[in-house]
Amino acid sequence: MSTQDAMSWLEKNETGSIDRLMEWLAIPSVGTDPAHDGDTAKAGQWAADHLQASGFDVEMCETGTADSPGHPIVMASCAGSDDYTGPHILFYGHYDVQPADPIELWESDPFVPILKPAEGEIGERIVARGACDDKGQVMMFLEAMRAWYETSGAAGGGVKFTVMLEGEEESGSVNLERFVEDNADRLGKTDVCLISDTGMLGRGKPAITYGVRGLAYTEITLTGPDQDLHSGLWGGKVPNPINELVKVLEELWDDDRCVTIPGFYDGVRELTDGEREAWRGLGVDEVAALKGIGLRPEASVGEKGFSFIEREWARPTADINGIIGGYTGPGAKTVIPSKASAKVSFRLVDDQDSATITKAFFAWLEERTPAGCSWSFEDHGGGAPATCATESAPLRAAAKAIEQACGQQAAMIKSGGSIPVAGLLKDSLGLETIFMGFGLEDDRVHSPNEKFELDCFRMGARSHVALIEQLKLLG
Repeated sequence: MSTQDAMSWLEKNETGSIDRLMEWLAIPSVGTDPAHDGDTAKAGQWAADHLQASGFDVEMCETGTADSPGHPIVMASCAGSDDYTGPHILFYGHYDVQPADPIELWESDPFVPILKPAEGEIGERIVARGACDDKGQVMMFLEAMRAWYETSGAAGGGVKFTVMLEGEEESGSVNLERFVEDNADRLGKTDVCLISDTGMLGRGKPAITYGVRGLAYTEITLTGPDQDLHSGLWGGKVPNPINELVKVLEELWDDDRCVTIPGFYDGVRELTDGEREAWRGLGVDEVAALKGIGLRPEASVGEKGFSFIEREWARPTADINGIIGGYTGPGAKTVIPSKASAKVSFRLVDDQDSATITKAFFAWLEERTPAGCSWSFEDHGGGAPATCATESAPLRAAAKAIEQACGQQAAMIKSGGSIPVAGLLKDSLGLETIFMGFGLEDDRVHSPNEKFELDCFRMGARSHVALIEQLKLLG
């Protein structure tokens, strides 16, 4: 049987594919909420059953400990056909979803999926929590596997696959690192990871994301007096932790908006002329992007010497994500607070290391301790950046598959976001990751009224079908 047979199966059975996706979306697998532990396990079992019905060998792997159990990881595999000599692919995805709050902002029940007609620039779409992140995107792969199995009788279309679907991605993948370590022998036999949890360049503009940024996330607290003080009696006489904290944090950047922590840029690679030229050719509309979030063109600010898109895809950043301290309730209360805190994160690129950055940041703060005050630090963890070589054979195969399925070349893009599992697999197993996702910027991921457009679903399913043929050609 051929790729065209599998493509035809997708087309003829699209109604069934959409029904299956909506059935999965109706399971409220909010992995962060213990009240939904049963639902989360049910969603994992649903995915396991789908894979098994497509000819995969499947097992549900428990995570965590007896005292603190985690959500199961679905592991599935197929050996490939006897004559298959191409790469062994590890497909990763997650079946847990974000909480639906605030519920009142949803136009429909987040766990009663609905199919909405096209309107304006927005195409026909499924609206539900998890529609895009990540059930809808994982389903593109699952239905591609079903199409090949139904038309050829071979699991994975004869390609060698290992599938790993977790239920804790939205709560920090707290048990994934240990699971990867415990299963290093099995996972280490794969050659490259494939993830469908990213986006396209725009509607009808498929893309392969060949790099994501890493993350270091911290929380810092500056303590002054051992109690809140009357600002009239003590103001101007003792340090105010909020005042001192913001003065220190203001020093994080110089006049060119470069981060001032010593060694911060160690491991950051210089952009090549070719890469810059390729990105300019993508036609990213900076003004439109800013307008879409309510900003004028002059709001394009960042590290000197780098363009709008270069600052997102190729440069590390430091950001204050929240400041807490003093009185923030209604009305007035004139206090000098005992302490003030800030949440500070760093997006990392290339060969930067999150633990090294966190340690350097804490040392930088210690050197700037305001008189009479003391620090306490909390490392909330992070993840390594991950970049796949654009000349790698599996990435080229993915690009050809998208072109075959969608009728146009895939743009090569990066993402400013972070997908920690990619860094984990690179650090632990030496695996590179190809991100073959089909989401759109306006899919409202993590927000009320999350959607996934059917055109994107179709492009993704067809591309994963075509990938089977391209992987076989690598043997």
